[in-house]
Amino acid sequence: MVIWIVLGVVLFALVMLALAVRPVVARLPRLRRSAMALQRRAAEAESLRSAAEDLQARAEALQERAAVAQQRVTLIKAKRGE
Repeated sequence: MVIWIVLGVVLFALVMLALAVRPVVARLPRLRRSAMALQRRAAEAESLRSAAEDLQARAEALQERAAVAQQRVTLIKAKRGE
């Protein structure tokens, strides 16, 4: 008699587990698509970050060139006596 009660409790627990897991399993395809979309966005963000770093390096180089040009203009004005 005890064996039947134990089997009934175990069977009931398995049924409850299956009912609890079912909604999660049903969402897996959507979760997978969302994860793939997030990975694509992460790759896009990485490429944008790389492009931004390149642009920043170019801006710094241009700023240095502008500073050199400004110094040259200052020297030329000094030589002319302005």
